[in-house]
Amino acid sequence: MKIKIFTLHTDSAGMEIKITVFADYKNREKRIHMYDQVTLKLNADPLILSALREDITSEDVSTNSVMPHPCQGEVDLICKEDGIICGLQIFARVFELLDPETTTECFVADGDEVKAGQLMAKVHGDIRTLLSGERVALNYLQRMSGIASYTHNVAKLLEGTDTKLLDTRKTTPNNRIFEKYAVRVGGGCNHRYNLSDGVLLKDNHIGAAGGVKQAIERAKAYAPFVRKIEIEVENLDMVREAVEAGADIIMLDNMSHEQMKEALAIIAKRAEVEVSGNVTRENIARLTDLGVDYISSGALTHSSPILDISLKNLHAV
Repeated sequence: MKIKIFTLHTDSAGMEIKITVFADYKNREKRIHMYDQVTLKLNADPLILSALREDITSEDVSTNSVMPHPCQGEVDLICKEDGIICGLQIFARVFELLDPETTTECFVADGDEVKAGQLMAKVHGDIRTLLSGERVALNYLQRMSGIASYTHNVAKLLEGTDTKLLDTRKTTPNNRIFEKYAVRVGGGCNHRYNLSDGVLLKDNHIGAAGGVKQAIERAKAYAPFVRKIEIEVENLDMVREAVEAGADIIMLDNMSHEQMKEALAIIAKRAEVEVSGNVTRENIARLTDLGVDYISSGALTHSSPILDISLKNLHAV
């Protein structure tokens, strides 16, 4: 990845000075690169290329109209509201897949708090590449930064507890790899990545198996021994069945506060406990006194607004 990391300082005359931070370079470089090269090429690149092909089916007519020939240029990446930046590697990768000679200078790293008006990066390359990749690159960066920012705000509400904040599989199709990374940058943790990643028996699985006990027994018989068995329960009778059947994790779904307290007493630390069901930034504080192991929230990925970011001041160099 052709990303360089700088900090910006202003001298007494108001001139900006770029200074490479060698002391912290390795740590910041590690934070800015979300994927190793193998994962990037096998899993992220095909999705980015698909997004680019969706946006450019034959040619970029607007860009080719005004820029018929190559011309080197640069453009500024500007933050337009406060938040947590996330997705810089994918932002830069969009331009690199269009033209490997494109480079990105970053003055922030994933996980940094950014402010409205802040210059976060400069992208250098053929102006035609910068114009053609702009929308797709910003779509990724705005979406990922929005999720990281929302997650950061929710995670702060759990500070001082031992409860971990989890995401869910309620992600945008073909964007899960990016959105779950953004949750981690924001201070959350990932639940299972996909259906192959772990056993989670929900209401319809239980119905198909014929009951809580039957579902857990079948899962234990079929799943590899290294896989934990989690089951979703909706009432106290199901809680008792799940404990007796030996579930590793019991998810209390859409229960009242009093029901959850009773459920915790029944479980008595014989299984890990997850709470779920319409959890948002506005209501998560009501759950902090329970002392559960996990709280999961689909809102982290399906309801977070984007972070407003723009590419501005494009000019030839």
